[in-house]
Amino acid sequence: MTDTPAYQVLARKYRPETFADLVGQTAMVQTLQNAFAAGRIAQAFVMTGIRGTGKTTTARIIAKGMNCIGPDGQGGPTTDPCGTCEHCTAIMEGRHVDVLEMDAASRTGVGDIREIIDSVAYRAASARYKIYIIDEVHMLSTSAFNALLKTLEEPPEHVKFIFATTEIRKVPVTVLSRCQRFDLRRIEPEDMIALLRKIAAAEGAEIAEDALGLITRAAEGSARDATSLLDQAISHGAGETTADQVRAMIGLADRGRILDLFDMILKGDAAGALQELGAQYADGADPMVVLRDLADVTHWASVIKITPEAAEDPTIGPDEKDRGLAMAQAIPMRVLSRMWQMLLTALEEVGRAPNSMMAAEMAVIRLTHVADLPTPDDLIRKLKDTPPPSPTAPTAAPSGPAPTGPVQHIQSTPVQGATALAVDTDALARFARFEDVVELIRAHRDVKLLVEIETCVRLVSYAPGRIEFEPTDDAARDLAARIGSRLQAFTGNRWAVIIGSGGASTIAEVRDAADIALKAQATDHPMMQAVFDAFPGAKILQIRTLADIAAEAETESLPEVDDEWDPFDED
Repeated sequence: MTDTPAYQVLARKYRPETFADLVGQTAMVQTLQNAFAAGRIAQAFVMTGIRGTGKTTTARIIAKGMNCIGPDGQGGPTTDPCGTCEHCTAIMEGRHVDVLEMDAASRTGVGDIREIIDSVAYRAASARYKIYIIDEVHMLSTSAFNALLKTLEEPPEHVKFIFATTEIRKVPVTVLSRCQRFDLRRIEPEDMIALLRKIAAAEGAEIAEDALGLITRAAEGSARDATSLLDQAISHGAGETTADQVRAMIGLADRGRILDLFDMILKGDAAGALQELGAQYADGADPMVVLRDLADVTHWASVIKITPEAAEDPTIGPDEKDRGLAMAQAIPMRVLSRMWQMLLTALEEVGRAPNSMMAAEMAVIRLTHVADLPTPDDLIRKLKDTPPPSPTAPTAAPSGPAPTGPVQHIQSTPVQGATALAVDTDALARFARFEDVVELIRAHRDVKLLVEIETCVRLVSYAPGRIEFEPTDDAARDLAARIGSRLQAFTGNRWAVIIGSGGASTIAEVRDAADIALKAQATDHPMMQAVFDAFPGAKILQIRTLADIAAEAETESLPEVDDEWDPFDED
C-alpha cells in the first residue's frame, strides 16, 4: 500500500517559478530582465508591497536566476531560470546551502545580523553567489540595521542581499539608499480573474464567473489571498461553486441586496432599510461588512458619476452596473459626499460598539433621516425664492392706568444685619476705578466670579468700597452678596454692593460690540429672517467675514523660504 502524498495548498502549488509567471508586475520584470542582460546586477534589492503580491517569491526567482547553471551545467545568470538544475530545485524547495532565508520578525537583534556579517567573508559552497533573503526586514532593530550598513554598502562580490517588507516606511533611509527598490503593485481585477480561472481549470473545478469576481473583490489585489479563497471555495462547492456559495463562505452581503438597502436609505424608508439590514444579518452578513459595502457603493457611484467608464469593472455584473449608472445620474454629488462621511463615522462606531448590530441599525436610522434633507445649495436657492416676511405689527400696550408709586430698589450687602455699612474709603483708595476691582478678581484667579462680573454686571456707579449695579436677566440671585463677600476677603475691608437700575453695558457687551452689531445686521437680513422662520430656535453662532477668511488663509500659508537647505551641501 503506497502512502498518499500530502496535499499542497494552491497558494504554494501554483507559486510563480519564473519572471514570466509573475502576474501584474510588468515594470519590475522588465527592469530586472534588462539588468540581467546588461550584467548590471545590484548588490542589494528591496521588495515592497501589500501582502500576497509576490515579494518573497520574487526574491527566490532572483536568487534562482543568479545561480542557475542551466540543464547542461554551463549557463550564466539569467531571468529565465531553467527550474531543473540542482540550484534551481534546491532554492525553490528552500534547502539551498548558499541561499539563506531569515525571518526578521523572529530574529531582530544585532546577534542575528552579526552571524550574517561573520559569514559573508566565506565564498559560496556550491553556487555562483551567496544570497541572503531577509523577509519582513522592517522588523529589525535600529542597532541591527546600523550593524548591517557597512556590509550592505560594500559586500564581497560573491554576496547579494534581497529584502522583503510590507512596511517600507519603517526601513531606515540609510538602508534604502544602498538598495534597488521595487514596488510590487496590487494585481488588477482582470489579471486576477484570469489567474484564478487558469488555476481552477488546472484543478478541474467548475466555478462561476461571478464567483471569481467575488473572490477577486475580497482579495483586494493579493494573489495569495485570492488563491487561498479559491482553494476554500473549491472545497465548499464540492467541484461546482456558485456566487451564492462564495458569498456565504466569505460572509459578504449580496451586492444586489446592498443596492436595495442603499436605495431604501436614499428614499428615507427607515422601516424598510432596518428590515433589509435585519434580513441580511439573519442570512449571515456581518453588520460591519454591510456598512463597508454601503461605503463601497457610495464611492463607486461617486466615481462613475464623474468618470462613467469606471463602471466597466469585471468584478461587477451587468445588472449591478446598470443600477449603479442609474443611481450615479440621479443622486447629487453633495448627497453622496454626505453619505460617505456619515458611513465613515458609522464604521468607527460599529467597531467600538459592544453590539455591532445595534450600532449598525442606529447608523441606518441616521442615514435615512438625513436622506431627504436639502443640500446647502438647495436651501439657499429656496430661501432666495421665498419672499421676505411681512413686518409684524407692534404689540399694543396693555390697557389700564400706569402703575404709580415709587420704584423699589433692592439692596444687598454681605454683612449680616447691617443697614448702613462703615466703609473705610482711605484703605481702598488704590481701587480708584471699577477696572481695578476687575483686575483684583483676575489676580486672585476667581474665574467664576470674573466671568459673572464681565457678563452679568451693568455698572450704575462706583466709588472705592461701594458698587451699584444692575444685574442682567441671567445673573445669579446671590451675585451681589458674593461680590461683597469675595471683595472683603481679598481686601480685608467691607464693601457696599447695591442693586440699582439704569446700568451701562456689561464689560462683555462692550468688548463684543462689533460682533454683536454684525450679528444684529445679519439677523435683520431678509434671507436670515426666512431661515429663522424655517428653523425656529436657530441662532447665529459665528460670522466669518471676507477679511477674516483672508487673514486665516495668510496665517495658515507656509512661510516663504529664501534658501532651501541642501543636505548634501558641505557648507
